[in-house]
Amino acid sequence: MRHFGHISPTAREGLFFREPSTFTADSPARMLSVALGATLYSPATRPSLADDVLKQAGRGVVSMVLCLEDSIDDAEVTDAEANLIRQFAALAARDAASGNAARSPEDATGTAGAVDADVPLLFIRVREPAQITDLVRRLGDSVRMLSGFVLPKFTEDRGRQFLEALAEAETACGRRLFAMPVLESPELLHLETRGEILQGIARSVEKHRDRVLALRLGVTDFCSAYGLRRAPDMTAYDVHIVASVIADVVNVLGRADGTGFTITGPVWEYFRRQERMFKPQLRRSPFLEGRAEELRTALIEHDLDGLLREIELDRANGLLGKTCIHPSHVAPVHALSVVSHEEFTDAQDILSPERGGGGVLRSAYTNKMNEVKPHRAWAERTLQRAEVFGVAKEDVGFVDLLAAGLTN
Repeated sequence: MRHFGHISPTAREGLFFREPSTFTADSPARMLSVALGATLYSPATRPSLADDVLKQAGRGVVSMVLCLEDSIDDAEVTDAEANLIRQFAALAARDAASGNAARSPEDATGTAGAVDADVPLLFIRVREPAQITDLVRRLGDSVRMLSGFVLPKFTEDRGRQFLEALAEAETACGRRLFAMPVLESPELLHLETRGEILQGIARSVEKHRDRVLALRLGVTDFCSAYGLRRAPDMTAYDVHIVASVIADVVNVLGRADGTGFTITGPVWEYFRRQERMFKPQLRRSPFLEGRAEELRTALIEHDLDGLLREIELDRANGLLGKTCIHPSHVAPVHALSVVSHEEFTDAQDILSPERGGGGVLRSAYTNKMNEVKPHRAWAERTLQRAEVFGVAKEDVGFVDLLAAGLTN
């Protein structure tokens, strides 16, 4: 699979200075943690879940979470588990029939809506540790379609049980399974317990570093603890009590010195069916032919302005990727994840071997100074993002990338 793999090779060639790399569920964890992108959540109760997964793959989704926790009623858990077993079996059968298991990533057609579209990275969000070992046992051979588990309300004590269950499940099925802990407990939010809880979480995930793909932020639960809900014109960073937690999580768990983890952006709760409104006009030209301002206005008018600002603030605050609850959020997240030609040029200059001793240089775009040593970690992260999301051509911007993503 690859980001923007759902658009035609010709369209990709027109957009990218350096195209996104291909990857599989067996790629290195470092690459997959960056490649998660917009992780789309879906209730595990959906009767057409296998079809939904392939449909979203055909629209550019590369990671999904199938949820057994807050998105379904307590009384639905048993039926939802049974449904997951059936849906994974259906996905495994389709995958085998289409030959995906034997194909290299370069062979994927990327045809929108095709039955043989590459299956995204799939994770199951469980409620309790025992569900991990039980579900892996019940999945049988179709466990090969599973990339791991999302672990809710993660703290040191609760997390230890989840991670031990995951290790047991890995041994039982003989394949790598990742964990994505969700940081959302009230104890993490409360000032008097935050430091202790963060240190405990750090100890837990460090012990299982090879299994922890990314850490996810449960901002909705943070807001719930104080009876808050941000409006569509506000980002998570406008809610100061939430912003303070994000800052502390990144401070402790997101450092760029080799000890940190990928931390993903919080969910955006608002959506409209803007795809239906945009697609007819976008089909006329993947590059808009001068209509960029028209689309920008439409995005603002249809409640995406807040989402776009929050994605930018996620990046500025050290977060990468985003939890998504609606398919319409995926294309904006991915479009804003592509590395600009200017960013790429700066990163390459900073990491140039002849600059190993440090120093300061004027950027190739002659609009900033690049200080080699302080900007090195930024440059390394930028090139990691460039590997999986690609580098846009010099004259290609966010609107062009979004338009291309929505026209398929």
